Amino acid sequence: MRDLWPWLALYRRHKGMLTLGVILAIVTLLASIGLLTLSGWFLSASALAGIAGLYTFNYMLPAAGVRGAAIIRTAGRYFERLVSHDATFRVLRHLRVKTFSSLLPLSSASRASIRQGDLLNRLVADVDTLDHLYLRVISPLVGALVVILVVTFSLSWIDLHLALTLGAILLLSLLLLPPLFYRAGKPAGEAITAQRSIYRQQLMEWLQGHTELTIFGASARYRAALDESEQRWMDAQRRQAELSALSQSVMLLLTAVAVLTMLWMASAPPGGSTAPGALIALFVFCAMACFEALAPVTGAFQHLGQVASSARRLSQITRQQPAVTFPARSAPAPADASLTIRDLTFSYPGAGEPVLRSVNLQIHPGQRVVILGQTGCGKSTLLSLITRSLDPQQGDIQLSGHGLREFDEATLRASTSVVPQRTHLFSATLRDNLLLANPAASDDMLCDVLTRTGLQALLEGDGLNAWIGEGGRQLSGGEGRRMGIARALLHDAPLMLLDEPTEGLDAETERQIINLLMETTRGKTLLMVTHRLHGLAAFDHIIVMDGGEITEQGNHAELLAKRGRYYQFCQRLSPVTEP
Repeated sequence: MRDLWPWLALYRRHKGMLTLGVILAIVTLLASIGLLTLSGWFLSASALAGIAGLYTFNYMLPAAGVRGAAIIRTAGRYFERLVSHDATFRVLRHLRVKTFSSLLPLSSASRASIRQGDLLNRLVADVDTLDHLYLRVISPLVGALVVILVVTFSLSWIDLHLALTLGAILLLSLLLLPPLFYRAGKPAGEAITAQRSIYRQQLMEWLQGHTELTIFGASARYRAALDESEQRWMDAQRRQAELSALSQSVMLLLTAVAVLTMLWMASAPPGGSTAPGALIALFVFCAMACFEALAPVTGAFQHLGQVASSARRLSQITRQQPAVTFPARSAPAPADASLTIRDLTFSYPGAGEPVLRSVNLQIHPGQRVVILGQTGCGKSTLLSLITRSLDPQQGDIQLSGHGLREFDEATLRASTSVVPQRTHLFSATLRDNLLLANPAASDDMLCDVLTRTGLQALLEGDGLNAWIGEGGRQLSGGEGRRMGIARALLHDAPLMLLDEPTEGLDAETERQIINLLMETTRGKTLLMVTHRLHGLAAFDHIIVMDGGEITEQGNHAELLAKRGRYYQFCQRLSPVTEP
């Protein structure tokens, strides 16, 4: 239950509308109780009055009361639904914004513990589940408590003994049943939340990996595991449905007990006095109507375990603190880019050995530098530190004389163009995919950058309106890398960072990409990490990394003359060392 408290603060942002919704719910319940109570008394009193009552009984006033109560109930129910659901949707909007805003600043390492399918499930299903907190718990509970007090006070003017008895039955039901059904429904609610997440994760993986599952003949086994997860989810839902039926049965039983008690006590009042006549029907029908206010409460509290479980899962995201924070005020954006790295040391959380050890590096404006090393030597981690996706435990990185921590995020991103190892292409047009880097770019600029990067063939047919497809399915690997470079050129930042831009490409395409980089990045500071040797002689400076340390650096000729690690690499791959 403690997991719900942080989320109640969001409800306070709309306390006016939520309070109005509770008031309308109370008015609707009182009108419903008044309608049934007055109707029962009116019919009984009319029957007792008989034909003689045409001259002695006031038929008009109770009839007007019945009509008024019916109109108030109908109007109250409409406006209560309108206000409550509008307020709930507003709260859900803030819930999603709060959850997503807490997720965005987290690094990829912080999000690694949550699988993508589970993350999507938390952002959608778990947030939706929290709307039960107001609609099914807070509003019915407050409404039931107020109705019990109002009904008991009102009936006490007619018969104090009967009013207190009915009020005691209603209050005991309100105090005992919700906690009882909360404890009974908690295991099923938590199971529903957990199994829903597991099933949706497996379903997403099955859809994404269907080709591989079919190729290796594992589709049937994976489908069987999916069916098993679905069955466990349905079993949890069945247990909750059975509990809902039990709660309704208990409420019907308590309603019958309350009605019989009122009938017995009203027909044989203490002291042996005469029966109160038509007032018997008033108390009996009032007892029946009052349990309408209690019925939603017991059913709601059995879902509270599911709501608390969803709140706990969302809190696992919102309670995480971002590993990197940016200042409100920024150092000035650099016109040209130089990089200075001093005594840089970095370790991933929980890792035994540091990934980078006392790295020192100086890159001058306009210089083209490549970092060479085997997989796992720390090259990509160094790029993550330069872009401030991560912060080092020791050392400093300066961009044009200012520490990276002095730049706000917008200035740092505007000063850096990044070509990641995997370029993500959205299911949109060619134009839309390019405008991500520069929304103000004209069509002529887009066509020019496509031509410069060797993608002019994409302009045939529909041109910039050509549909790329999800993940760039219609593009080859080389075209996808060129799209990443085209975006970086449109971004037009003084510092360009490239992470394995030729990985997975054939030798000819790799040569074309390297030549393209040399032609299109003149005047920019270029830093590329790779573990391949094609075209490295064209770079101004080559840095060799091993085990998180810089072991060699210099230009192509200098490193070959040293006959060190770079020389050994070139000897093993001598046929492809020339640019």
